[in-house]
Amino acid sequence: MRAKLEACLAGVNQIVLGKEPQVRLALTCLLARGHLLVEDLPGMGKTTLSHALAQILGLEFQRIQFTSDLLPGDILGTSVFDKDSGQFVFHPGPIFAELVLADEINRATPKSQSALLEAMEEGQVTIEGATRPLPEPFFVIATQNPVSSGGTFALPESQLDRFLMRLSLGYPAQAAERALLLGDSRRALLTRLEPLLDHAGLLAIQQAVTEVRVSDALVDYVLRLVEATRTQPQFAWGLSPRASLALLAAARAWAFVDGRDYVIPEDVQAVLPAVVGHRLRERSDPTGHGGGALVNWLLLEVPAL
Repeated sequence: MRAKLEACLAGVNQIVLGKEPQVRLALTCLLARGHLLVEDLPGMGKTTLSHALAQILGLEFQRIQFTSDLLPGDILGTSVFDKDSGQFVFHPGPIFAELVLADEINRATPKSQSALLEAMEEGQVTIEGATRPLPEPFFVIATQNPVSSGGTFALPESQLDRFLMRLSLGYPAQAAERALLLGDSRRALLTRLEPLLDHAGLLAIQQAVTEVRVSDALVDYVLRLVEATRTQPQFAWGLSPRASLALLAAARAWAFVDGRDYVIPEDVQAVLPAVVGHRLRERSDPTGHGGGALVNWLLLEVPAL
């Protein structure tokens, strides 16, 4: 399993150049059975990352372009009357893919956003009284532009909390961008990318991640981190129990990718910014994006032992 994951990471890193930490976090998020929010400028490789992960993991891929006129039925599917049979036939929407890219999620209305986020949380959708399970594995990568706010509907805190991780790809280093300019197009490289895992293999890895051992001392460290957010005055609010579960799940997956069957404090610290950064706000500016500074404070001030 470890060798296959290393090969998957290497394959994606050949497509998404110079973003090894972000690629590893994205794979970690998938292995932890979470969902990923990528917040970045247009053209930074968000769609390419999604395509590459789907291709190398052998997952069915669908992209949904979120717009203000998008309806929940456009995401979930709808029933259409079939005159030959005289019955309504359900036509599944793009949410029934295994890896779904929700592009510019903040461009859609809250009603359409909720349709996606409800499916993410429940692992199923209920349409016209019938409950239909989503495929397994099921992984959503949602994107949003942090700069352009015209015509957008910001995700409320309760919906941001549904994402296990939030990350940003950022600008590539000069050497990586030079290789990007001189090499083949990413679209051409994607077509040559061969799947290295199948469904059974990926599900087996996800199950193995849940069996990674966590010591009492490690749990105490997670509890100290969470307690600090609830008691220190600079935090507008504390982390929820869902956040502490997410942190532990991500740390397990990170340790597994690192080749260990036990979690160490460094695993928690590696995933902490991506897992809790979007869940924290500074008391002095609860509507801003002070999560990064608060995460740095946690890393520096909360003892691991």
